[in-house]
Amino acid sequence: MNPDHIPGTDELLLGTYARLLPADSITSEIAGSLRYARPVADGLVFAYALDRPTDVRILTDADVERVGLEQLGQAAYENLMRVPVTHEEIPVEGTTLQSFYGDSHFIGSQALFLSAAVRRVTGGTLPLAGALVVMPSRHNLVYHPIVDGTVVDAVNCLARYALGAFEDGPGALSPRVYWWHRGGLTSLTVIDEDTRHFSNHPPAPLLDLMKGLVRLDRAGRLATRTAAEAPAPDLAAITRTTTEAIAGLAQDPGDGPGDAFASAVALAHACCATDPRASLMETWDAWAAAVQLGSALFTGARQQDCRVGEDLVLQLPATPAVPPADARAWLDALYLSIVCREQDRIHRLCQVPLETLRQDDSVDAYVLHWIDTLQTYLSERDSMDEVVEKLVATMKTSGPDDVTHAPAEFVDRIDHQPVSLFHRLITGDHDTFAKTLGEALAEHSAHWGGSAQPRAHVALGPLAIASLAFDHGFPIDPAQPYLPRYLLDRERIEKIPSP
Repeated sequence: MNPDHIPGTDELLLGTYARLLPADSITSEIAGSLRYARPVADGLVFAYALDRPTDVRILTDADVERVGLEQLGQAAYENLMRVPVTHEEIPVEGTTLQSFYGDSHFIGSQALFLSAAVRRVTGGTLPLAGALVVMPSRHNLVYHPIVDGTVVDAVNCLARYALGAFEDGPGALSPRVYWWHRGGLTSLTVIDEDTRHFSNHPPAPLLDLMKGLVRLDRAGRLATRTAAEAPAPDLAAITRTTTEAIAGLAQDPGDGPGDAFASAVALAHACCATDPRASLMETWDAWAAAVQLGSALFTGARQQDCRVGEDLVLQLPATPAVPPADARAWLDALYLSIVCREQDRIHRLCQVPLETLRQDDSVDAYVLHWIDTLQTYLSERDSMDEVVEKLVATMKTSGPDDVTHAPAEFVDRIDHQPVSLFHRLITGDHDTFAKTLGEALAEHSAHWGGSAQPRAHVALGPLAIASLAFDHGFPIDPAQPYLPRYLLDRERIEKIPSP
């Protein structure tokens, strides 16, 4: 094609694509004719490129002016979204990466509009937290949606892949790892230009999110496709793990109380997979053991019997009161005590200093405000004004602009539900409480999506608030999913050794 050929409007609209370029490709000699081009992230520049039969040419300011920036931009976006792409899932080191590749020079550039590209190619959507993405060459991009604790492994896997593919070429674009979030790209990779040493430093908002995801994952709270596809947990195996954890407390306390409590919580939930009404003694024993361990973890306990399945009685050793900085585990312990109507344990848990729980750097402020609200309410203080004030603080700090550690989807579907129910409880609105409870259970179902994981079987937070409401005379339909009937209505409540 004649290099002096000046493309017309139709040719530009049909053949122009949005394109990412290496920042160092915009030399001082050509920068003056590309004033419309702009940096979009460390190492990357956005421009327009005309795809011709024999070459790809970067558009100049004069080209852009012939069509108009807005009209050209829309056409360039639409053309980019029509680029043929091959999609492949790549399992690596405990996580899965998503790869787009093909012959087109513009596949790497689809990172500019990653959410739209993912929707077009896979039919899925990216989470509100976005994705990690690398574009080592113009012919491919690889991304990892930020949905669970595997994001930590994904950073390292993507970094290794990006550097290797960038050096191999052809069409090298960037060796960096980026965070695609709300339509923008932020580099995680720091390059020492003197030594060419590469390191990854997630920006503070992403680092906060990663901490929250790892903690949520370890507690089994997140529903991901991997969790949904996993086989149902083996109840006998969870029972065995819990038994061994409790038995090990006498020999080596260490981090044991926290691990034993987490295992007991999983066991209590898992029992409800086959006994959804909690009518069996084995199910009650599992819930009672979780109550004992949660209370011991945060408030200490005397030596006591702990029953875990098949009439197996273990000795829970005397435990000092050294509460850990684990806000969500404290909520589990409180919810369990409320469901099992353990008033003494509820009182003791409410004495755990909020300052200790505030040291947990994996949770958002709304979680701590919620704990403060519950501690104030359950301490039976005279005035409800303080409770309402703290509940309002919980709600105000749970908005999308304030939440940095938990995925927005999890906040809406899981964490928000007991807060909303509590609001209806303290206003005494029976009808609205019933409606809100139904919505909370629907959100629980939507979050878990049929997963066989332990927490899928019981909506613990809504169950705790529904138990409070039941005890306050609220009419609650006992035949609802995720609310074990004989725990909710107290018919299965039996004596648990005192703390």
